[in-house]
Amino acid sequence: MEPPPFDQLFERAADKETPVKYLCLVYLSAEKWNACSDSACAAYAGQLQDSGKLIDGKPLHPVHTATTVRVRNGQATITDGPFAETKEALAGFYLIDARDLNEAIQIASKIPPAEVGSIEVRPIRPIRETVKANAAKAAAD
Repeated sequence: MEPPPFDQLFERAADKETPVKYLCLVYLSAEKWNACSDSACAAYAGQLQDSGKLIDGKPLHPVHTATTVRVRNGQATITDGPFAETKEALAGFYLIDARDLNEAIQIASKIPPAEVGSIEVRPIRPIRETVKANAAKAAAD
């Protein structure tokens, strides 16, 4: 099944006055991994939670603790470490509700590690909801 066109992800919020879920992925270099205190991140998460914008958020352990799993031709291969060598690695995430991309960017810009790393903002694809709606539509036809 094809995902909805990109522009429809944002129309949904405007049409139904329903917030769109965004995942704010926090990326940090190994040198900056501990540059933001846990208390600063927890305080901002608390503000988001109090405003009703935070769905969930968690920090991750450093990249050297990662295990990568790949399945090719039915065979699983397990590798210690991340999928790819990069300067910045995924350090954590904030799953938020926002009216639109602009509000999601405003929220992401205040995540404390944004000052020393980067925050990638992505809309969540509502796969379960889409499949359920398509099944209901097919049953009605």
